[in-house]
Amino acid sequence: MDVSIDAITNNIQLALAPVFLLTAVATLLNAISTRLARSVDRMREILKRISDGHITDEKMLKHMHREANEAKIRGRLCTASIFFDVLSGIFISLTVLELFFFQAGAVRSLQTSYVIWTFVLGLLSFMLSLSIILGEVVYAYRSAGWFIPDSELNK
Repeated sequence: MDVSIDAITNNIQLALAPVFLLTAVATLLNAISTRLARSVDRMREILKRISDGHITDEKMLKHMHREANEAKIRGRLCTASIFFDVLSGIFISLTVLELFFFQAGAVRSLQTSYVIWTFVLGLLSFMLSLSIILGEVVYAYRSAGWFIPDSELNK
C-alpha cells in the first residue's frame, strides 16, 4: 500500500469523481420530493372539499374525485422515482467507496468488476428515476383540470 501524499491525493481524486453524480441525485431527489408534497397537498385539499359537503353539483363532484385519483397516481409515480433515485445514490456511493479502497490498496481480494457494476447500476437507476419523473410530469400536464365543470367556474 502506497502511503505517499501524491498517492493519497490521487486516490481521493479518483474516488470523489462520482460524487458529482451524487449532487445530481440529491438535486433530483429534492425536485421529486417537492412534486410529491404538492400532489399530496392537492389531494388532501380536494378530499377536504368533498367531505365538507358544500359541493352538490354531481359533475363537479365527479371531476373532483377524478382529480383526487390523478393526484394519487402522481404520488405513486413520484414515490417510485424517489425509490430509484435513492437506489442510484446508494450504488454511486458504493462506487466511491470501492474506488477509494481499491486505489488505497486496502482491498485486493475483490474484483474490479464490482466498481463497474455499481457504477452502471447507479446510472441505470438514475435514468429510470428520470424516466419515471418525466412520465409523472407528462401525466400531470395531461390530467390538469383544463375542463372544470361550468358550475365551479361561475363562482
